[in-house]
Amino acid sequence: MNRPHIVWLRRDLRLADQPALFAAAETGPVIPVYVLDDARAGEHRLGGASRWWLHHSLDALGRALAERGSALVLRRGDSVEELCRLVEETGAVGVHALRHYEPWWREAEVQLAQRVELQLHDGNYLMPPGSVRTGGGQTYRIYTPFGRALRRELPEQAPLPVPALSAPDTWPRSDRLEEWNLLPTKPDWSAGFAADWVPGEAAAHEQLARFVDHADLYHEERNLPSIEGSSRLSPRLQWGELSPAQIWHTLDGQAGEGADTFRSELVWRDFAQNIILTFPEYQTQNYRQAFERFPWRHDEGEIRAWQEGRTGYPIVDAGMRQLWQSGWLHNRVRMIVASFLIKHLLIDWRVGERWFWDTLVDADCGNNSVNWQWVSGTGVDTQLFTRVMAPLTQSDKFDAGDYIRRWVPELAKVPDRLVHDPPEGTYLPKIVGHREGRERALAAYRSLRDDQAS
Repeated sequence: MNRPHIVWLRRDLRLADQPALFAAAETGPVIPVYVLDDARAGEHRLGGASRWWLHHSLDALGRALAERGSALVLRRGDSVEELCRLVEETGAVGVHALRHYEPWWREAEVQLAQRVELQLHDGNYLMPPGSVRTGGGQTYRIYTPFGRALRRELPEQAPLPVPALSAPDTWPRSDRLEEWNLLPTKPDWSAGFAADWVPGEAAAHEQLARFVDHADLYHEERNLPSIEGSSRLSPRLQWGELSPAQIWHTLDGQAGEGADTFRSELVWRDFAQNIILTFPEYQTQNYRQAFERFPWRHDEGEIRAWQEGRTGYPIVDAGMRQLWQSGWLHNRVRMIVASFLIKHLLIDWRVGERWFWDTLVDADCGNNSVNWQWVSGTGVDTQLFTRVMAPLTQSDKFDAGDYIRRWVPELAKVPDRLVHDPPEGTYLPKIVGHREGRERALAAYRSLRDDQAS
């Protein structure tokens, strides 16, 4: 009997450039496994939008495996216990997996390695988090030197092909995907997701090909939310339907500022994960500890208005409605809505981080918390808290009006010159004026500085 190897899948739902799958397939039969482990992540259990994506991505992966004579085994429960149980049930040699860096997955990997043979591989980042260090062996806390170092050290290596897969003599029991109830029912708030997204590895490669066709314009178009100027590859990376190495390799033939700008954003993703690896508390605590004493407000009505896109600022409302209806938000608009919540409303960034975690299909622990702390001025390599984005200026600069009219239908017939700041009585009143919000934010910051000095 040729004993099988189990491949433990998490945020790496692909067959190509999958080092764990490739290594296991070279040694004999393979049993690909996904374990839905809700308890281990604690407050970072999968949000609603992520669960929608996971359902459809697992469905696509299961069909892709079936086409190759394999299958996807689904189990629910504690990852370590379920994998140990599967090793015993199948007589597997051990488990192969891509290394994950969230604190709960690192803990699970340590626990699993104590009980079964576990071989960990790298493949979800350009370079293994923790491997790019300063000359003194420390974690980079500034992006620019980190980026230079990573590009200097990045090896030239072609992505791995899809391996030939052999099946075990007997397949273990598997849950049915529908039994997990990952999809919303009543109300079905995900109705608009399918219009924008087709999860799965095959669709991810189609999307990458479309992006490469206009990557030379990326540096010019990425900030314009009304056009398809961004890559929209973030959920593909988050769920591992594409590896960053595949994208980097595909862009190798692309010269120019557009492709290089996008490479820089892939490097930022690595930078964020390095920060989370070194400072796991970064997801829930201010890196700049003085901000733990910041006089945040907590107005439930204003939080709800922000979440529902009812702030009276069309660009903010358009962004928050896009997020709710599509599970995704243009990066420039992410900065605008985050800055508005933190600076204009003086709401703790963690409130926004939690909302994004639940509503984004690309919710990523590293990017989400690092980007929120960047906007709030509380993190590493951050903008100053005193930089308060003016939503009307941002709106006028980056949207001719089409983005607002798409997501705020009440303004569909308002001309360009008025759509960013509609006349009083034609749209929702602003929940706070820009000048009032800015002055309040700066006063709160001064009070923090005064408190530190006393």
